[in-house]
Amino acid sequence: MEKIMVCLKRVVDYNVRIRVKPDQSGVVTEGVKMSINPFDEIALEEALRLREQGKATEVLVVTIGSADCQQQLRTGLAMGADRAVLIESDHDVEPLAAARILLKMIEKENPDLALLGKQAIDDDCNQTAQMLAALWDRPQATFASKLEVNDGSLRVTREVDAGLEVIDVDLPAVVSSDLRLNEPRYVKLPDIMKAKKKSIETIAIDSFGVDTTPAFAVTEYAAPPVRGKGIMVDDVAGLVDALKEKGFSL
Repeated sequence: MEKIMVCLKRVVDYNVRIRVKPDQSGVVTEGVKMSINPFDEIALEEALRLREQGKATEVLVVTIGSADCQQQLRTGLAMGADRAVLIESDHDVEPLAAARILLKMIEKENPDLALLGKQAIDDDCNQTAQMLAALWDRPQATFASKLEVNDGSLRVTREVDAGLEVIDVDLPAVVSSDLRLNEPRYVKLPDIMKAKKKSIETIAIDSFGVDTTPAFAVTEYAAPPVRGKGIMVDDVAGLVDALKEKGFSL
Protein backbone atom coordinates (compact mmCIF):
# COMPACT_ATOMS: atom_id res chain seq x y z
CA MET A 1 0.00 0.00 0.00
CA GLU A 2 1.12 3.52 -0.73
CA LYS A 3 -1.36 5.67 1.17
CA ILE A 4 -3.88 5.23 3.97
CA MET A 5 -6.57 7.85 4.53
CA VAL A 6 -7.91 8.02 8.08
CA CYS A 7 -11.14 9.90 8.75
CA LEU A 8 -11.42 11.63 12.12
CA LYS A 9 -14.33 13.31 13.89
CA ARG A 10 -14.24 15.90 16.69
CA VAL A 11 -16.47 14.88 19.60
CA VAL A 12 -16.93 15.68 23.26
CA ASP A 13 -14.30 13.71 25.18
CA TYR A 14 -15.61 10.38 26.41
CA ASN A 15 -14.65 11.24 30.00
CA VAL A 16 -16.88 14.33 30.02
CA ARG A 17 -20.38 14.12 31.44
CA ILE A 18 -22.82 15.20 28.74
CA ARG A 19 -25.21 18.01 29.67
CA VAL A 20 -28.24 19.15 27.67
CA LYS A 21 -28.65 22.89 27.09
CA PRO A 22 -31.47 24.52 29.09
CA ASP A 23 -33.43 25.23 25.89
CA GLN A 24 -32.96 21.59 24.75
CA SER A 25 -31.42 22.74 21.46
CA GLY A 26 -28.34 20.55 21.83
CA VAL A 27 -25.62 19.48 24.23
CA VAL A 28 -23.25 21.82 26.02
CA THR A 29 -19.88 22.11 24.23
CA GLU A 30 -18.69 25.52 25.43
CA GLY A 31 -15.73 25.08 27.76
CA VAL A 32 -15.91 21.30 27.36
CA LYS A 33 -12.91 19.15 26.43
CA MET A 34 -13.12 17.93 22.84
CA SER A 35 -11.17 14.98 21.45
CA ILE A 36 -10.79 12.65 18.50
CA ASN A 37 -13.64 10.15 18.39
CA PRO A 38 -12.16 7.10 20.22
CA PHE A 39 -12.92 4.65 17.41
CA ASP A 40 -11.28 7.01 14.89
CA GLU A 41 -8.22 7.24 17.14
CA ILE A 42 -8.00 3.45 17.03
CA ALA A 43 -8.23 3.59 13.23
CA LEU A 44 -5.37 6.10 13.13
CA GLU A 45 -3.24 3.97 15.44
CA GLU A 46 -3.72 0.99 13.13
CA ALA A 47 -2.72 3.05 10.09
CA LEU A 48 0.44 4.21 11.88
CA ARG A 49 1.32 0.64 12.83
CA LEU A 50 0.88 -0.50 9.24
CA ARG A 51 3.22 2.25 8.10
CA GLU A 52 5.77 1.34 10.77
CA GLN A 53 5.64 -2.28 9.57
CA GLY A 54 6.49 -1.10 6.06
CA LYS A 55 3.01 -1.98 4.77
CA ALA A 56 2.24 1.67 3.85
CA THR A 57 4.27 4.78 3.08
CA GLU A 58 1.93 7.65 4.00
CA VAL A 59 -0.87 8.28 6.50
CA LEU A 60 -3.28 11.12 5.74
CA VAL A 61 -5.82 12.31 8.32
CA VAL A 62 -8.99 14.06 7.17
CA THR A 63 -11.83 15.67 9.11
CA ILE A 64 -14.98 17.60 8.29
CA GLY A 65 -15.96 20.44 10.60
CA SER A 66 -15.22 23.92 11.88
CA ALA A 67 -11.81 25.53 12.25
CA ASP A 68 -11.75 24.20 15.82
CA CYS A 69 -11.17 20.73 14.37
CA GLN A 70 -7.56 21.71 13.72
CA GLN A 71 -6.92 20.76 17.33
CA GLN A 72 -7.84 17.12 16.65
CA LEU A 73 -5.89 17.10 13.38
CA ARG A 74 -2.81 18.30 15.23
CA THR A 75 -3.30 15.49 17.71
CA GLY A 76 -3.31 13.14 14.74
CA LEU A 77 -0.10 14.73 13.46
CA ALA A 78 1.44 14.41 16.92
CA MET A 79 0.58 10.72 16.92
CA GLY A 80 2.54 10.38 13.68
CA ALA A 81 0.32 11.16 10.69
CA ASP A 82 2.18 12.58 7.69
CA ARG A 83 -0.43 15.09 6.48
CA ALA A 84 -3.72 16.58 7.62
CA VAL A 85 -6.65 18.03 5.69
CA LEU A 86 -9.52 20.03 7.18
CA ILE A 87 -12.68 20.20 5.11
CA GLU A 88 -14.12 23.30 6.69
CA SER A 89 -17.85 23.50 7.31
CA ASP A 90 -19.89 25.86 9.46
CA HIS A 91 -22.62 23.28 10.12
CA ASP A 92 -22.92 19.62 11.07
CA VAL A 93 -22.77 17.16 8.19
CA GLU A 94 -24.94 14.05 8.13
CA PRO A 95 -23.40 10.60 7.37
CA LEU A 96 -24.45 10.41 3.71
CA ALA A 97 -23.13 13.89 2.94
CA ALA A 98 -19.94 13.08 4.86
CA ALA A 99 -19.48 9.92 2.79
CA ARG A 100 -19.91 11.90 -0.44
CA ILE A 101 -17.35 14.46 0.70
CA LEU A 102 -14.89 11.75 1.72
CA LEU A 103 -15.38 10.12 -1.69
CA LYS A 104 -14.25 13.39 -3.29
CA MET A 105 -11.13 13.26 -1.10
CA ILE A 106 -10.51 9.68 -2.16
CA GLU A 107 -10.76 10.68 -5.82
CA LYS A 108 -8.27 13.47 -5.10
CA GLU A 109 -5.79 11.48 -3.00
CA ASN A 110 -6.19 7.92 -4.40
CA PRO A 111 -5.55 6.04 -1.13
CA ASP A 112 -5.23 2.26 -1.05
CA LEU A 113 -7.17 2.04 2.19
CA ALA A 114 -9.74 4.23 3.94
CA LEU A 115 -9.86 3.68 7.71
CA LEU A 116 -12.66 4.99 9.92
CA GLY A 117 -14.00 4.30 13.37
CA LYS A 118 -17.05 2.03 13.35
CA GLN A 119 -19.17 4.84 14.83
CA ALA A 120 -18.92 8.23 16.51
CA ILE A 121 -19.76 8.43 20.20
CA ASP A 122 -21.85 11.58 19.77
CA ASP A 123 -24.53 10.28 17.38
CA ASP A 124 -23.72 6.51 17.23
CA CYS A 125 -24.88 6.43 13.60
CA ASN A 126 -22.50 3.68 12.38
CA GLN A 127 -23.24 4.61 8.75
CA THR A 128 -20.45 6.62 7.14
CA ALA A 129 -18.02 3.76 6.45
CA GLN A 130 -20.68 1.60 4.83
CA MET A 131 -22.00 4.48 2.73
CA LEU A 132 -18.48 5.42 1.64
CA ALA A 133 -17.75 1.87 0.49
CA ALA A 134 -21.01 1.78 -1.49
CA LEU A 135 -20.35 5.13 -3.16
CA TRP A 136 -16.73 4.18 -3.91
CA ASP A 137 -17.89 0.75 -5.17
CA ARG A 138 -15.12 -0.96 -3.21
CA PRO A 139 -15.14 -3.79 -0.62
CA GLN A 140 -15.77 -3.02 3.02
CA ALA A 141 -14.92 -4.70 6.32
CA THR A 142 -16.67 -3.27 9.35
CA PHE A 143 -16.05 -3.78 13.10
CA ALA A 144 -12.45 -4.87 12.52
CA SER A 145 -10.54 -6.26 15.51
CA LYS A 146 -7.49 -7.47 13.53
CA LEU A 147 -5.90 -6.51 10.20
CA GLU A 148 -3.39 -8.52 8.18
CA VAL A 149 -2.01 -7.10 4.94
CA ASN A 150 -1.37 -9.53 2.10
CA ASP A 151 -0.33 -8.88 -1.49
CA GLY A 152 -3.10 -6.61 -2.78
CA SER A 153 -5.62 -7.64 -0.13
CA LEU A 154 -6.52 -7.49 3.54
CA ARG A 155 -7.48 -10.28 5.90
CA VAL A 156 -9.83 -8.75 8.45
CA THR A 157 -11.10 -10.31 11.65
CA ARG A 158 -14.53 -8.85 12.40
CA GLU A 159 -16.48 -8.78 15.64
CA VAL A 160 -20.02 -10.01 14.98
CA ASP A 161 -22.89 -11.06 17.23
CA ALA A 162 -21.99 -14.75 16.95
CA GLY A 163 -18.29 -14.22 17.69
CA LEU A 164 -15.49 -13.55 15.19
CA GLU A 165 -15.62 -13.61 11.39
CA VAL A 166 -12.54 -13.62 9.14
CA ILE A 167 -12.87 -12.23 5.62
CA ASP A 168 -10.51 -11.31 2.79
CA VAL A 169 -11.10 -8.06 0.89
CA ASP A 170 -9.29 -6.72 -2.15
CA LEU A 171 -7.63 -3.32 -2.00
CA PRO A 172 -8.58 -0.50 -2.25
CA ALA A 173 -11.12 -0.99 0.53
CA VAL A 174 -12.92 0.68 3.41
CA VAL A 175 -12.37 -0.66 6.95
CA SER A 176 -14.03 0.51 10.15
CA SER A 177 -12.30 -0.22 13.46
CA ASP A 178 -13.74 -1.81 16.55
CA LEU A 179 -12.64 -1.25 20.13
CA ARG A 180 -10.30 -4.24 20.36
CA LEU A 181 -8.28 -3.55 17.21
CA ASN A 182 -5.51 -1.88 19.25
CA GLU A 183 -4.75 0.55 22.05
CA PRO A 184 -3.75 4.02 20.75
CA ARG A 185 -0.32 5.30 21.72
CA TYR A 186 0.29 8.00 24.27
CA VAL A 187 1.16 11.32 22.61
CA LYS A 188 4.36 12.84 24.00
CA LEU A 189 4.78 16.55 24.67
CA PRO A 190 7.67 17.02 22.15
CA ASP A 191 5.50 15.51 19.42
CA ILE A 192 2.65 17.84 20.35
CA MET A 193 4.96 20.84 20.08
CA LYS A 194 6.26 19.68 16.68
CA ALA A 195 2.70 19.16 15.44
CA LYS A 196 1.83 22.78 16.25
CA LYS A 197 4.32 23.90 13.61
CA LYS A 198 3.05 21.61 10.87
CA SER A 199 0.73 22.96 8.19
CA ILE A 200 -2.86 21.78 7.77
CA GLU A 201 -4.46 21.96 4.35
CA THR A 202 -7.87 23.61 4.54
CA ILE A 203 -10.53 23.08 1.87
CA ALA A 204 -13.94 24.78 1.84
CA ILE A 205 -16.68 22.18 1.86
CA ASP A 206 -18.60 24.07 -0.85
CA SER A 207 -15.71 23.54 -3.29
CA PHE A 208 -16.63 19.85 -3.61
CA GLY A 209 -20.05 20.64 -5.08
CA VAL A 210 -21.82 18.26 -2.69
CA ASP A 211 -25.21 19.16 -1.27
CA THR A 212 -24.81 19.03 2.51
CA THR A 213 -28.31 20.29 3.37
CA PRO A 214 -29.58 18.22 6.32
CA ALA A 215 -32.22 15.66 5.37
CA PHE A 216 -33.85 15.79 8.79
CA ALA A 217 -34.09 18.18 11.72
CA VAL A 218 -33.63 17.42 15.40
CA THR A 219 -36.47 19.11 17.26
CA GLU A 220 -35.08 18.81 20.77
CA TYR A 221 -32.61 17.04 23.04
CA ALA A 222 -33.45 15.52 26.41
CA ALA A 223 -31.41 13.90 29.15
CA PRO A 224 -32.26 10.29 30.08
CA PRO A 225 -34.94 10.04 32.77
CA VAL A 226 -33.66 9.81 36.31
CA ARG A 227 -33.55 6.21 37.46
CA GLY A 228 -36.20 5.43 40.05
CA LYS A 229 -35.29 4.44 43.57
CA GLY A 230 -35.26 0.71 44.23
CA ILE A 231 -37.24 -1.03 46.94
CA MET A 232 -36.46 -4.01 49.16
CA VAL A 233 -38.82 -6.98 49.48
CA ASP A 234 -38.78 -9.71 52.11
CA ASP A 235 -39.73 -12.70 50.02
CA VAL A 236 -40.99 -13.91 46.64
CA ALA A 237 -44.58 -13.08 47.53
CA GLY A 238 -43.55 -9.50 48.26
CA LEU A 239 -41.76 -9.32 44.91
CA VAL A 240 -44.87 -10.56 43.10
CA ASP A 241 -47.06 -8.00 44.86
CA ALA A 242 -44.61 -5.20 44.03
CA LEU A 243 -44.58 -6.19 40.35
CA LYS A 244 -48.37 -6.23 40.26
CA GLU A 245 -48.46 -2.73 41.74
CA LYS A 246 -46.20 -1.59 38.89
CA GLY A 247 -48.67 -3.00 36.39
CA PHE A 248 -46.70 -6.10 35.37
CA SER A 249 -48.79 -9.21 34.74
CA LEU A 250 -47.40 -12.60 35.75
